[in-house]
Amino acid sequence: MLKYIVRRLIQTIPVILGVTIMVFLLMHLIPGDPAQIIAGEAAPAHQVEQLRDRLGLNDPLPVQYVKYMGNLVKGDFGQSIRSKRPVLDEISVRFWTTVHIAIYSTAVSVLLGLIAGIVSAVRQYTVSDVVIMIVALFGLSMPNFWLGLMLIQYFSIELAWFPPSGWGTWKQAVLPILTLGTAGAAIIARMTRSSMLEVINQDYIRTARAKGVGEQVVIYKHALKNALIPVVTVVGLEFGALLSGTIITETVFAINGMGRLVMDAIRSRDFPVVQGIVLVFALLFVLVNLIVDVSYRYLNKRIDLN
Repeated sequence: MLKYIVRRLIQTIPVILGVTIMVFLLMHLIPGDPAQIIAGEAAPAHQVEQLRDRLGLNDPLPVQYVKYMGNLVKGDFGQSIRSKRPVLDEISVRFWTTVHIAIYSTAVSVLLGLIAGIVSAVRQYTVSDVVIMIVALFGLSMPNFWLGLMLIQYFSIELAWFPPSGWGTWKQAVLPILTLGTAGAAIIARMTRSSMLEVINQDYIRTARAKGVGEQVVIYKHALKNALIPVVTVVGLEFGALLSGTIITETVFAINGMGRLVMDAIRSRDFPVVQGIVLVFALLFVLVNLIVDVSYRYLNKRIDLN
């Protein structure tokens, strides 16, 4: 197991390197001059040129990238062009807000998705199954920003149950978590149903029932455990999707997380901040995938990770 984890961590190095190259190139392809944005539209050309030279923007792209990677190896993510603060300081202020949103939303997705998927599989082709699958289809079809706005309109403006924005109290957390967790719950429900139906029809399940084992034991101990492997894969992917989905949701609910930070950084062409946030997202996604792979071994002892 340890050898597998070390090997996977080593394999992440080219992935992270590729992410840094792609983000670096894409940021420089976006129209707009960060020096002009910082100096202002009315700034004279010589002042903008001096600012570009001071920020190192006049250097060739390969030189800029090598300097960036050299600092990154030392643990220096650079300095924000807009605020002049270290990028790590900018990220650390909002990092846990975004991670908490993603974790809570994933928990809601897993809870609702597993319950709905199990009920739908056990009661296949019944009214409950049809209703759950229709609701899941709607959950998959609704964009996050639209659902967030609808929740704000109904629960915040009309009923005044929850605040329309912010983060810090449990009431402020309800609507953003529901917004992000709905689509994930729909995907997990459909995957759980499909996986459970495949397992329920296996011979060992029929044998357990023939021996008089209780239905709940058959479903939750025998069937569900073996049906969880594809579901765990989906959960890992959904967590990564939720991290990126917070960009829109944080904007809708005015939450000061990394999503809003990266949007502000893109608008101001703040290259170091964007690169730092994307790198953090990539590292989190790689870590989640590693945890998912390791969890396979605990769900099924026959899986060899070495």
